[in-house]
Amino acid sequence: MNFTEADILHKLDLAFNGQPADDYPVGTNGYIKYNFFFDLEHGYCKTAGNKIHLYADSTRWAIVFEKCGYQNRANNAEIELDYVGNCINYAIDKYPEGSYITNARNIVLITSQEYERITNKEDFELISPTASELTIHGQKVAIDHDTKKYLALGIKPRDYDNPKNLIGYSDIIRFFSDNNPELVSATEDEIKQHIPHDIPKLMTLDRFHFISTNDKSTLPSSQETYQLIAKVLVTRNITCWKPTLKPNNHWTNWESGDL
Repeated sequence: MNFTEADILHKLDLAFNGQPADDYPVGTNGYIKYNFFFDLEHGYCKTAGNKIHLYADSTRWAIVFEKCGYQNRANNAEIELDYVGNCINYAIDKYPEGSYITNARNIVLITSQEYERITNKEDFELISPTASELTIHGQKVAIDHDTKKYLALGIKPRDYDNPKNLIGYSDIIRFFSDNNPELVSATEDEIKQHIPHDIPKLMTLDRFHFISTNDKSTLPSSQETYQLIAKVLVTRNITCWKPTLKPNNHWTNWESGDL
């Protein structure tokens, strides 16, 4: 089965509009289908790092959007992976209250219990100045409390209810994202949870032009970033990635996690 740039852009448009693709599992009555799209401005996630992974061979293609950040409703830090392609093994989650088919997976980086362990007990979502280390993505790492280093990266400690100028839950994930991005990035095995393990990886994009998903009039199919991605996937030639628009996907360019 061959695929075209139009096929890829069509599936991206479906995900952008939250409409399940035609290759979603049918499921039974009562199944709810979710088709998520890359969003750097989500109100429930204080965005940190993000990138786009591209995979393809002569018959199969997959785009895996990766984003990490602090989930302010779940009280933990996570990686979110959103899958779009023609070879996706969509997740089916069954719960007592309902069953869901989805193109998204989440990987916990810092558990809510770990945040609770290092929290400053008197304050909301602030880290104790006596906490020396935390476990993130299965690794123990030192906590740097030097606010000057955070400010140098554009990370400003909360200015309200923070008289001691402590670093916050979202600050630490952004700090690691900028200083040690591998620590908060998905491994190849984690990325390939829902795509074939033998599909070749073409490239990873960590600098690209992003247009707000709140702009519902500008579909992915009309955006240079996704048009070039489609061309790379069809040709399997990474030299086709020649963007003319300035990269703006760094978290400092977008407001998020404010709900």
